[in-house]
Amino acid sequence: MNFFDVYPRWQIEPVKAKGCRIYDSNGVEYLDFYGGHAVISIGHSHPRYVEALTEQLSRIGFYSNAVINSLQNEYAEKLGALSGYPEYSLFMVNSGAEANENALKLASFHNGRKKVVSFKNSFHGRTAAAVEVTDNPKYRAPLNSEMEVVFLPFGDIEAVRETLAAADVSSVIIEGIQGIGGIQVPPPEFLQELQQICKTAGTVLILDEIQSGYGRTGRFFAHQYSNIRPDIITIAKGMGNGFPVSGMLVSPKFKAVHGQLGTTFGGNHLACAAAIAVIDIIRDENLISNAATVGDYLAKELRRFPQIREVRGQGLMIGLEYSEPIKPLRDRLLFEQKVFTGITGTNVFRLLPPLCLTQQDADDFLERFEKN
Repeated sequence: MNFFDVYPRWQIEPVKAKGCRIYDSNGVEYLDFYGGHAVISIGHSHPRYVEALTEQLSRIGFYSNAVINSLQNEYAEKLGALSGYPEYSLFMVNSGAEANENALKLASFHNGRKKVVSFKNSFHGRTAAAVEVTDNPKYRAPLNSEMEVVFLPFGDIEAVRETLAAADVSSVIIEGIQGIGGIQVPPPEFLQELQQICKTAGTVLILDEIQSGYGRTGRFFAHQYSNIRPDIITIAKGMGNGFPVSGMLVSPKFKAVHGQLGTTFGGNHLACAAAIAVIDIIRDENLISNAATVGDYLAKELRRFPQIREVRGQGLMIGLEYSEPIKPLRDRLLFEQKVFTGITGTNVFRLLPPLCLTQQDADDFLERFEKN
């Protein structure tokens, strides 16, 4: 049997990683400025993380949600305290797409409506409902055509106001910062007005913080720069530092109903152990403030490069826009300078390094980037 060939792959096989460094099967060291799509938050192979998962696995790794798992309560309490949402409830699943599926479903249960508003260049996942609210037709199979979704221009508050005027929209879903869309940051006043319009229309506001959350931007959530409080917040990526875990934070306005949502693997013992270790390390090592400090330094230094048309983002979620296609630049950076980065579209670099990135690591990157 062969692996189903849906991924274009570099001819590199990582076999070891530590902090912000990756080592391949030939012993070559790489600087990781992508974190496997923003997944690595506390750094590769953090000793506390490794110890927590190993110790938990030696006792019990999994049982279903048919029994009590006190680790879920421990994690929810710590997440609420660090994120600033102690009064919200937590529902745990396994991937970002699954978190968004459940958020859209819960919103529809809540107000009995079907229509959803999303935004141009958005990405929310590749499963049934999540792919319908993702602005990329090539991801949708013919069966993904049942939902009524309206895609509005990102940042166009008048288009939102007009679309929600009939009070028939179930939810509006928006990324804290658009990732695949090119590291596009929504203006604070746009999110503030969006929240008010949703409240007036009885529409649920869903903030997709899957990539932009978990301290990456220098706040726990990117939307906290705008001083809003969404109805539902979806999380994943850095939540488990590579262990598949995700979830949603749910406002007290929603009533939990037995059987309405469910998951086999979500919130299992090993997933909770990973999530607890990550959030403890983020708190104890001040990684959110580190992301803000080092991210600001990195962005400032990158603005000195004349070939970069624009530097966008917050904290350690940075986009570098060029006037021309950058795939050759990215490939040289990877194969000659040994740096992992991401690209979106044809002309934007995505930099998503671990939150433990030091200024020395940033200087190392800048030196390699300049040689490229």
